[in-house]
Amino acid sequence: MQKRLLVPVMALVVASISASSSHAQARLPGAVYDFDKKGEKPGPAPKRDISGTWEPASGVSGGIQGKGAAAMESCKRDPKTGKYAVDRNAPVTDTGYATPDCLKPEVEPPYTPLGRETVKAHIPVEGYRMVPDALTNDPILKCDPGGFPRINLHNFRTSEILQTPTHMVILYKFQHRWRQIWTDGRELPKDPENPAWGKSADALPPEPRWWGYSVGKWVDDYTFVIQTNGFYDDRTWLDNAGLPQSDQMQVEEIYHRVDADHMELSIKIADPKMYTKPWIALDKLSLRLQSPHLEIQEMECSPSDQEHWNKFFGNQTGPSPDKAK
Repeated sequence: MQKRLLVPVMALVVASISASSSHAQARLPGAVYDFDKKGEKPGPAPKRDISGTWEPASGVSGGIQGKGAAAMESCKRDPKTGKYAVDRNAPVTDTGYATPDCLKPEVEPPYTPLGRETVKAHIPVEGYRMVPDALTNDPILKCDPGGFPRINLHNFRTSEILQTPTHMVILYKFQHRWRQIWTDGRELPKDPENPAWGKSADALPPEPRWWGYSVGKWVDDYTFVIQTNGFYDDRTWLDNAGLPQSDQMQVEEIYHRVDADHMELSIKIADPKMYTKPWIALDKLSLRLQSPHLEIQEMECSPSDQEHWNKFFGNQTGPSPDKAK
């Protein structure tokens, strides 16, 4: 088998961006992010309040999970250094490519046979099975909605949470999307294959959704838990590495207010069609409260821009097969 090495061009892009903006903490025009600082002593957390505009506490790139969901990455890390392991003679994967700086991780999600079959049908541009952009079948690169929970497991950036007496709204920077989380006592759909609200005066006809159906409640004064189901059957992926989901999936989000300035976000996936048991996709990602004057900028997916990228660069994210050795 001819070996095709894949060296993502995005690594070069990220390197150039980091070099030019490291002194400025990647601040964008018109936005001033409030990062964690040494020696800070935040005040106590307010009770039953997670409202406000939030950013990953480590910086604007702290929620970008290019190699797959943060707690289940699709690249092996060196246990001594914590960096991605490297093997210049990396084996060719089932996609026909080998990536020296992204090797198969020692731990993967607990796939069912259907889950394993489905993930092999996904051809991602990240993770140890990555291919050049022009060869992927990732629906998000056609500007399809990323959906939930991928919005939190892919390119998680600025988000704003609004609280009302009946529901919460989460506004997202990436793809300029929003979600409603109901707190009015309604129950989740009972039939995931034909989902609809069960006890709501204004219930709509049954339909699966990109973002699912979400309900939330306070389990104590500082912890808000959201449960979501009612998804499409594999029209979206869980993350950049192509992890699958089905209409049987239920997602649990835990928002834990730590102090006046910080909150932790965790996500657990349960999907009996794709996985033999629930697993953690995000584990206590630290978020920092921002100024109420911080504007959430547009970050749209433009089909015409994506077409332009694929035309001129899509095949250049790795060497052509005839030149690979």
